[in-house]
Amino acid sequence: MLNQVQHDGLKKGDATLAPPARRARHYGLDWLRIAAFALLILYHIAMVFAPWDWVIKTNHSYAALIPPMAVLTPWRLPLLFAVSGYASRALLDRSGSAGAFARSRAARLLVPLAFGMAVLVPLEMWVRVMEGGYRLPYLHFWAYDYWRRGVFYGVIFPSWEHLWFVAYLAAYSFVLSAALAWRGAGVLRGLDRGADWLAVGYRILWAPALVLAVLRLALLFVVPERQGLVSDWGGHSQYVPQFLFGFALAGAPQLWPALARAWKPALAVAAIAAVPVLAVEIAYPGAAVPSHAVMALDRAARSAMAWSMIVALFQLADRWWNRDHRWRRPLAEAVFPFYLVHHPAIVLIAWYTLPLGLPPLGEFALLLTGTALACVAAYAVGGRIGWVRPLIGLRPRLAAGVRSARETQATPGVP
Repeated sequence: MLNQVQHDGLKKGDATLAPPARRARHYGLDWLRIAAFALLILYHIAMVFAPWDWVIKTNHSYAALIPPMAVLTPWRLPLLFAVSGYASRALLDRSGSAGAFARSRAARLLVPLAFGMAVLVPLEMWVRVMEGGYRLPYLHFWAYDYWRRGVFYGVIFPSWEHLWFVAYLAAYSFVLSAALAWRGAGVLRGLDRGADWLAVGYRILWAPALVLAVLRLALLFVVPERQGLVSDWGGHSQYVPQFLFGFALAGAPQLWPALARAWKPALAVAAIAAVPVLAVEIAYPGAAVPSHAVMALDRAARSAMAWSMIVALFQLADRWWNRDHRWRRPLAEAVFPFYLVHHPAIVLIAWYTLPLGLPPLGEFALLLTGTALACVAAYAVGGRIGWVRPLIGLRPRLAAGVRSARETQATPGVP
């Protein structure tokens, strides 16, 4: 069970946390987060070539990309929310109160979100309207046309673009903060009791997968599947439990043996679930809409696959990746700036280089190299400028001693 001192520190109506027992930093979760975001960047580059609608498309379209990307899609984002939940628990422990945790999340998420919406997203939106026939220069677009609402040159304004993940994560963090401020001890005890129940046998594999599938199917034909902070109820039904699982896991060591038992069956479940996911993607390409029964099977399989991959990958991180390396800390810190910058970098590089008519491998190499250089430059330059660091999701510079002390805590990066 959770440390009793910690429970006593969060009394009814009290947002103050007692100092938690120190936990060793989990390096494996750092590496898992780094790998997940690297995979996300490659996924978005591949979207330029995949036969699906995206921000900008090359003249080369490859159906061979469908199988690997289709089996990656169900779990790539749920994994990020689960890892972010784990990090959030460590940040809560370090903050000492629900209010301080909320303030920390606001600084680390809302400031980069505002910067991204004002500086980075307009670049993508400009390319979108340029593809629809808009011909005015970028500065005119930014000053006069970006801040509108409604449809403009076939594009809906405003748009989060890729920053929707940051907006969702901030919302989940603030709702959690409010719950902790209201009934902190009860929330933590409830999560711990849930962890005790999941730790028995193989419940950690089948029970969450069943709940996620039921939630997804219950909403499937009731609310539209539309991205948006106040409209994506199907997405929230999946991402919130996955975020809370990561949060609970960081304070529930009894779950790690359960993950160790379940990871091989989890891989088997993921492989089985991949069959209907891939079959539906191939049988109903593009905008083709399957029957309700087929759609329900596809969504249930996606939920099962997402959860089973989370189980397997968390165990992978714990068993084989939980060790430090000199590259871990800079890579973990660079992840958020890379995430902010990579999407507009891909779109702009593609917009200006696709007219060159390069061969497919040349286009891919140029996109990959250019995006990597843009991300590295943003981190290397922005990380050296004090006032820029919060804008790209980096902490203010700390004294070496303070930073070294914080390294002992289990905070696998932000977001």
